[in-house]
Amino acid sequence: MQVIDQAIPAVKLVIPKRHGDARGWFSETYRADILAAHGVEDHFIQDNQSFSAQQGTVRGLHFQRHPFAQAKLIRVLSGAILDVAVDLRRDSPTYGRHVAARLDAENGHQLYVPIGFGHGFCTLEPDTMVAYKVAGGVYSPEHDGAVLWNDPDLGIDWPVSEAEAQLSAKDKVAPRFADLPALF
Repeated sequence: MQVIDQAIPAVKLVIPKRHGDARGWFSETYRADILAAHGVEDHFIQDNQSFSAQQGTVRGLHFQRHPFAQAKLIRVLSGAILDVAVDLRRDSPTYGRHVAARLDAENGHQLYVPIGFGHGFCTLEPDTMVAYKVAGGVYSPEHDGAVLWNDPDLGIDWPVSEAEAQLSAKDKVAPRFADLPALF
């Protein structure tokens, strides 16, 4: 398993090794010891899964406030996504910057997003299924938050236009980045 720091080093690209033969392949998708050697020592407490029927579905940019703040380890079971993490840590030198990675069922790559980041993705194919491990707090509606997915101040190059994006009602009206209070 490779663990590669991204442009914001707290975010990691995790590349599990696949062992294949005529039957298919096998892969260890999570190894606490390997991740800990790369600074990821979270205790994962919840697994989530989402299914998006349509290409161009955008979920995010979501976060949870303390004391239920969450870190995530995201992977794709079927289909493909552009996965995005935005630094919301006010005192961070990378505050307001983002990293993005293509994750798909074929490559098996994963993205680790630590506490203090907004997280979201856009499906690149129909019938996309995403699974992610969650550390920190369990889901708490009272601590749930979002930032506008296509806020021009964030400069995210989404693979879908605003007119084409499939969004939840919550994500359509999320606040702009500049309007967020200090969160982390």
